[in-house]
Amino acid sequence: MADTTTEPENSSTTMAEKASDQLLKMVGSVIDSGVGPISGSIQWAEDRLSRVQRERYVANDGPMRKFDPEAREDIEKTIRRLIVESVEAAGVNGLVTGLGGFIMMPVAVPANMAGALVINARLAAAIAYLRGYDLKDPHVRTVATLIAVGSNAQQVAKTVGIKVGQKLAMEAIKKIPIAVIRQVNRKAGFMLLAKYGTKRSVVTLAKGIPLVGGVAGGAVDGTMTTLIGRTASTMFPAD
Repeated sequence: MADTTTEPENSSTTMAEKASDQLLKMVGSVIDSGVGPISGSIQWAEDRLSRVQRERYVANDGPMRKFDPEAREDIEKTIRRLIVESVEAAGVNGLVTGLGGFIMMPVAVPANMAGALVINARLAAAIAYLRGYDLKDPHVRTVATLIAVGSNAQQVAKTVGIKVGQKLAMEAIKKIPIAVIRQVNRKAGFMLLAKYGTKRSVVTLAKGIPLVGGVAGGAVDGTMTTLIGRTASTMFPAD
């Protein structure tokens, strides 16, 4: 006879919370230091900028690189290169073999989706960094995480509860109290889970957790990565 026992609601909620926290931790790891074979946002951005600038390159230490208007062309060229590399990486099978951390998650995430999440989060944060944003700022990290889910600029603004033009969105977000941003960050974790988790997790979360762009449980390909690069460029303007 089939087992029809259902899990208590609070048990499902607890599992979802743990899974979302682990997804957020994974995003944080790739931004700071990298995950498996994928280097962190700052290291990656600095390496590619050095290749563009060559003898003009000056190394930077810390989570924030001051934006130099005179280097705008170099920075934009580097950003275009990061987007191209990310699009290529999104289509490479087996790239995320070393992402073993997802095996320990309470809700299983397919390797290709885990890889897309990591690639997109790294890209969004790297663009923010090159445009002069502090990657230790919780506002910046939350926006980068929302973008990695596959959000466009309007969806990011809506999620954090602001109604402003795209060019002013990030400045408005940076004025939101940290306590509110922490709540949004947790919400972002649930969005990641709803998008990248199993069908069962989607059913569990669908009652109260909205999706941010894309199709729940659907693979994110190079086209989505291109859109994420564009959104990051919009949400993290240099001016």
